[in-house]
Amino acid sequence: MTGASTDTLPIEVDVVVVGAGGAGMSAALAAAHHGLETVLLEKSPYFGGSTARSGGGVWVPGNYALAAARQIDDGDEAASRLYLDSIVGDLVPKERRDTYLARGPEVLEFLREKTPLRFVWVPDYADYLPEQPGGRAKGRTVEPVPLDARFLGAELERLHPPYTKAPANLIVTQADFRKISLGLRTLKGPLTMARVLVKRLIAMALGRKMVAMGNAIAVSLRQGLRDAGVPVHYETPLTDLLVEDGRVTGVVVERDGARHEVRARRGVILGSGGFEHNAELREKFLPLPTSTEWSTAAPSNTGAGLLAGTAAGAATDLLDEAWWGPTIPLPGRSWFCLAERNLPGSIIVNSAGRRFMNEALPYIEATHEIYKGEATGVSHVPAWMVFDQTYRNRYLFAGVAGRQPFPGRWYKEGVVMRADTLAGLAEKIGVPAEALAGTVERFNGFAATGVDEDFHRGESAYDKYYSDPTVTPNCSLAPIAKGPFYGVKIVPGDLGTKGGLVTDPRARVLREDGTVIPGLYAAGNVSSAVMGRTYPGPGGTIGPALVFGYLAAEDLAQAAAGTPATTDASGAA
Repeated sequence: MTGASTDTLPIEVDVVVVGAGGAGMSAALAAAHHGLETVLLEKSPYFGGSTARSGGGVWVPGNYALAAARQIDDGDEAASRLYLDSIVGDLVPKERRDTYLARGPEVLEFLREKTPLRFVWVPDYADYLPEQPGGRAKGRTVEPVPLDARFLGAELERLHPPYTKAPANLIVTQADFRKISLGLRTLKGPLTMARVLVKRLIAMALGRKMVAMGNAIAVSLRQGLRDAGVPVHYETPLTDLLVEDGRVTGVVVERDGARHEVRARRGVILGSGGFEHNAELREKFLPLPTSTEWSTAAPSNTGAGLLAGTAAGAATDLLDEAWWGPTIPLPGRSWFCLAERNLPGSIIVNSAGRRFMNEALPYIEATHEIYKGEATGVSHVPAWMVFDQTYRNRYLFAGVAGRQPFPGRWYKEGVVMRADTLAGLAEKIGVPAEALAGTVERFNGFAATGVDEDFHRGESAYDKYYSDPTVTPNCSLAPIAKGPFYGVKIVPGDLGTKGGLVTDPRARVLREDGTVIPGLYAAGNVSSAVMGRTYPGPGGTIGPALVFGYLAAEDLAQAAAGTPATTDASGAA
């Protein structure tokens, strides 16, 4: 896979795209279909970036998959705008938010036409803040249909490895994961797992190479690039931008230890990801404590696009933010917590042994609460997820089935603690025993009444998505009573950083004074997030990456043709 590259870099093209993740591949595909000679340069030996490592959800209201599932309500276009207005606010210009909503369905339709990618609705996966004005309890998220990736041939070996290992052809969609996480609590769990296993056996017998979730997006985009004739050059990291008379005219890259320039007649589109794996930048910009080891994003994302853009005069915003999520720092890899926090019979406590939030909050909001707590002087990093043997027996946890023992290494490295009593657990995780006992007693009272008087867990439609429908009176609350008791270390991890270069609705990079840097565009996590400090729903990261990559290419094409650009619903440039 690695080693000296044999393909020759071009000297000059119309468009240079940096980064072969969702944003970069969408941009390169769109540029090619506008007739622009395009090259895609990728730092790592792989295509797909963080998109390939993701669950593959895409939050784009009004798209064709939602229409097919009859999940576009009357007035949903206005409701979607209201929703982003209410949760994002003026932190991000309204024109940019509205452009995303207005053009998003068109982008998914373009990808359906030009790639093998097909989306379907994820049933009932609620918007993350569904009770806010314009929010939708049944959700607006779609995910890719699993597909056989044999069409890529040897290129499939360059698909970015997932952040968790799974057997070949074991295809689990987001909709499947919800059911499987419940173990044997409902009939849907074992039936879904049986269906997944049967499909795997069939796929193996037929020699298929099935992919799903983020892998399906990445594979489909890569095939689209092949069909469009866009060359992808791997192991070609960006080191600088070429700037002449204030205009970006190309890139400087490193190739086999040598410096190369690739000039861009029309412009450069950065889709190079965030800075989540740059320890120095994390320490400089993100809340502390922080660690590159807590991120599940592509390891090659070290902020090269951010640094090159700022050196060219770009403004930045939201550098203290990330697509946060409570994370278990497992040995050798991090586990991003989804269902584990929502399932009944567990709590999360700080070093004082106290709960400090609704544990089932959307993951970005939950991590905001961790850092808010840390700022009080009471340690919240790490926090500890506490549960009992009943919970352990019932549910899938960090990929380990219920009733199965946790790996011994998890205990050895202090990620998981276990004790026969709550007092014994308190000693092991370093919290006051009396405080932990009181916290559990109070929580157990809430489980009995079905009302979390402290943090309202189980009241939001989002809380219920990964809950246990067999538990009453509140499907997100159950007592912690049967030993042994467990404590699992929780840290503030992320799916990637969300601060970056400031862009306009056409994905053009802006200076501090608001003027455009000619020839420079950005999309994805190298740009400042259109979602501000929050997260609208599953896929609120990948959706904007795909859409603004597409819009960047469109603007370059229209500039080349001398036609005015249109971005928002009204057609205003």
